[in-house]
Formats: sequence, structure tokens, C-alpha cells
Amino acid sequence: MKNNISTVVFDLGMVLIPFDYNIMLNKLDKIEHGLGARYFKLYQENIDVYKKYEKWDLTDEEFCRINLNWLDNKISEEEFKIIWSDIFLKETKLTSLLPELKENYKLVLMSNTCHIHQKYGWEKYGFLKYFDKLILSHEVAAYKPMKEIYKSVENYTNEKPESHLYIDDVKEYLDAAVKLGWNGIHFIDEDDAYKKVKDFLEI
Repeated sequence: MKNNISTVVFDLGMVLIPFDYNIMLNKLDKIEHGLGARYFKLYQENIDVYKKYEKWDLTDEEFCRINLNWLDNKISEEEFKIIWSDIFLKETKLTSLLPELKENYKLVLMSNTCHIHQKYGWEKYGFLKYFDKLILSHEVAAYKPMKEIYKSVENYTNEKPESHLYIDDVKEYLDAAVKLGWNGIHFIDEDDAYKKVKDFLEI
């Protein structure tokens, strides 16, 4: 193990799987012209609703009811879950490192996410099998940059902070990990991050 790293922790969205909310908004516009823009404006103005859902302060049913109200109930709850989650794209090249990394390191996925996105969106991706543990905001009732979600990782690994290498595209979330003593790589694009991970771990 290089640099005394025993655990490599990855963010999910944009780092391993890009996503694009425009896919969802375009589908809503096909249901009714302008519906996507109207919905997204309400979603952004009330982002605290999603933040509550992200750490399971709202149930699936409560979150869907609020969102369907923003959509004037133009679609069903099941249709909303599918459209709202169909935003994830082809996995990045970082996922190709996972089999090799797993031979020498614990692999942990730490993500601000929610149950609907997990079930309807990203749970199908095959690279998830390489992770020893998924630390998800809605399962640990904390989201980045809250200290508690990082501590959930440490409680699982039972390793010192400096034994963790973390890759995230959001600088604020990365800085919170570094402040706790973790090593960090800021994901700017997949080629850059791929090279930085390989260089850091000398693989």
C-alpha cells in the first residue's frame, strides 16, 4: 500500500457516473411545454426539500407528493420516479481502476444520494460490485460536508483518517475530508483524475 493508504473512497455522481438533469427536464417538456423549466425553478427555490430527503428526513412518499404538486400532478408517482432518476450517463474511466484497486485497498463509495435515485437510477451499474461498502446519505442520515458522513466511513474501515484517499468533484466536500485528516484528489475531469489516482497510488 502506497502512502500508507488502506482505503480509497469515491464520490458517485460526476466522479464515477456523470448525470444530466436536462434529460429529465426535456421529458417533462414533452408532457407539457414549459413544464420542465417551471418544475426546476420550484425545485431550486425549495432545495431544502431535497436536502431533507437526501438524509431521510422525508420518506419516498412525502418527497414524491411534494414534487408531484410542483408538476401539477401531470404524471403518476411511478412515472416521476422513473423520469427523475433517468439522468445517469455512461460511467467514467475511473471505474476501470476498481478491479485493480480492490486487490490492495478497501473500496468505499460515499455519496449524497437518495433512495429513489439508488433504486431507479444507479443501482444497476456493474462496477458497484467492487465496493466493500456503500456509505449513502439517506442511510446514515447525514450528507457531505457534514462531519458525520465521513465518520461513518471511518467507523466502517476502523482506520486512521490519514489512511483514506478520497476523490470528489465538489471542492467543499473534499476540503471537509482533508480537514479531518484524509488525503484528497479533486476531480476536475476523468482523464485528470484517472492520472492523479494512478500517480498517487503508484499503480
